Amino acid sequence: MIGKISKGTGFKGCVNYVLGKPDARLLTAEGVLTDSIQTITDCFQTQRMMKPNIRQPVGHISLSYAPEDTPRMTDETLVSLAKEYMQKMGIRDTQYIIARHNDQKHPHVHIVFNRVDNNGRTISDRNDCYRNIKVCKELKEKYGLYFGKGKDRVRTHRLKGSDKTKYEIYHAVKNSLGKSNSWKQFISELSKQGIKTEFKYRGRSNVIQGLSFTKDGITFKASDIDRSFSYSKLDRQLKETNSHSQRSIRMATNGSHQPAMQHENTYNSGDDVVESIAGAFGGLFNPAPNYGDENAEAAFQRKLKKKKKRRINW
Repeated sequence: MIGKISKGTGFKGCVNYVLGKPDARLLTAEGVLTDSIQTITDCFQTQRMMKPNIRQPVGHISLSYAPEDTPRMTDETLVSLAKEYMQKMGIRDTQYIIARHNDQKHPHVHIVFNRVDNNGRTISDRNDCYRNIKVCKELKEKYGLYFGKGKDRVRTHRLKGSDKTKYEIYHAVKNSLGKSNSWKQFISELSKQGIKTEFKYRGRSNVIQGLSFTKDGITFKASDIDRSFSYSKLDRQLKETNSHSQRSIRMATNGSHQPAMQHENTYNSGDDVVESIAGAFGGLFNPAPNYGDENAEAAFQRKLKKKKKRRINW
């Protein structure tokens, strides 16, 4: 379950978007006449005039669910979840519509609500992004909804502006971590992807206490992109990768020499044994060398003479 919140100045465009698509279906409404898109817009606009100075009276929320939850997402379930979400977000006692779209593989609904409530008060949007994350998590846990793999499931091609840049940096950092075992290499990999890395130092010291990433002129604190991207966590991960890499090199180096030594010793030892057996049993266990037209017996006698000479020299 993912909630995306936006605010606007005019109801006409938002209502047209939510209900104007061929596949859109109005599931429920509160405080508005649903004869047409125009009557819904007029009702929103009339109540909005109770507080004419409000700059963004339009509240718009899309609630999306994982494809894995599709069998459970009946119209009734989607409406129930949307209403509970609004209650937890403090969106109460006001006009709203809830519509379902079927233009994507995942189930999702759109909520349009009036930020001017039935009593003329403004529904607060303070910290709504943080509250949205908290509420979505609560509902997923409460109803056993699918927990996706976080940012890896976000379709960046559908994002715009700073949101798109943020997720591009997220994927670039993850990709660069997999290729790096030092800060120098890590920063170089990010630079190839148009991302600048900047460290934050404690006072005038050389102690690093944070870092940020910049892409297309937009800067984010590393920990704001993902909690696992804080300086201390990235530093620990790079050190662990470097340690593992060095250990693998040592093992590979030792391994490449040791078997050769063992092979050489075994060969020498085996050669001595074969020669001893050959001496005792007339060369039965030694393949006869190829000496052209010489027969095996002549070849064997020749071999014995060579061995005697070698022993004398020894």
